[in-house]
Amino acid sequence: MNFCRFIYLVAFFLAGFSGARAAEVPLSELVRASLDFSAAQYSGMLTQLEGREGYPRSVAHGEITFVPPKDWTSGFFPGSLWYLFEATGEAKWRDAAAKATSGLKSLQDYRGTHDLGFMLFCSYGNGYRLTGDAAYRDVLLAGAESLSTRFNPTVGCIKSWDRKEWAFPVIIDNMMNLELLCWAARASDQPRYRDLAVVHTDTTLRNHFRPDNSSYHVVVYDSTTGKAVQHITHQGCADESAWARGQMWGLYGFTHMYRVTRDPRYLAQAQKIATFILNHPRLPADKIPYWDFDAPDIPGAPRDASAAAIMCSALFELSDYVESSTGREYAAVAEQQLRSLASPAYRAKLGENHGFLLMHSTGDFPKHDEIDAPLNYADYYFLEALLRCKAHLAKAGGN
Repeated sequence: MNFCRFIYLVAFFLAGFSGARAAEVPLSELVRASLDFSAAQYSGMLTQLEGREGYPRSVAHGEITFVPPKDWTSGFFPGSLWYLFEATGEAKWRDAAAKATSGLKSLQDYRGTHDLGFMLFCSYGNGYRLTGDAAYRDVLLAGAESLSTRFNPTVGCIKSWDRKEWAFPVIIDNMMNLELLCWAARASDQPRYRDLAVVHTDTTLRNHFRPDNSSYHVVVYDSTTGKAVQHITHQGCADESAWARGQMWGLYGFTHMYRVTRDPRYLAQAQKIATFILNHPRLPADKIPYWDFDAPDIPGAPRDASAAAIMCSALFELSDYVESSTGREYAAVAEQQLRSLASPAYRAKLGENHGFLLMHSTGDFPKHDEIDAPLNYADYYFLEALLRCKAHLAKAGGN
């Protein structure tokens, strides 16, 4: 970081600009300053993590909470380090990312979760994309094979959880793990991986969405007949509520599946989900959603910055696939979300928040867990949104 940029960073982020003043800053400068801040903040986190085992996930009782490799969030911190390497080109981030990524290698043979996309593609996937290291490719291909073993052809889905209370549960989050399979199909020239992802997407399209295009969190199938037998929630406030992060997983997942298949049904569904979210009367003015759109205590309900970061990143991508006026609408909302997330209302002060970038996320409200807290996946998708915004501006001729 050069001296002039450092001075700007101090002036912009530490002087406590109001949300109104932040909105006056050109978007390109906001992105640059936010990436600089992120590098400075995570430099402090790396210092805190020296000698510690596990992966930083959140904060509880004034301390960073660490998780083992088999936690579904383990890949996000290495992924954030890879994004910082992409943003800065500095070897220190490449080395830190490589070190953190290496601890997840054993997951390539783990068949006990649907979350291998989160765990491996955010870490090894970004590592391979940015370095071309063949060893990363091998881990990803093995991981894709492990993930594929959870596919049931009768149901037409990848099983999410191995829980005694449900025969064959599938959660909307599972859409996020299909990117690993689609990548593996191309990398290995084995179309069966992509075929599994397509069948899973088609089954989700049939069974996971209500008439208003909000999604259920969990659909439980009969593994013998393939019939959907329950539509319930696990993290929302009610079975028929619109759990915010779940809506964003669907938006992001269908956008990705359109990217890799160009199936117009998937683009149409991504747009329908976007319409549900953007037109919802309980979406706050700053575009940072409450943890559930149907939470009973709105406007006093906790917000979920992680849901906003996922949505922001997805909208920047979706804006490239639709006709220009709609694309501008999506990009404008994404910009508004990015400005909100980068403001003092949601973005931590340098050196605070135990090194995490964003405040005010909601992990699992029904379990009273990680409420109004930092989350590693909020940081990951915030960084991804910044990089996508940067690419969007470059494509549009900005700087």
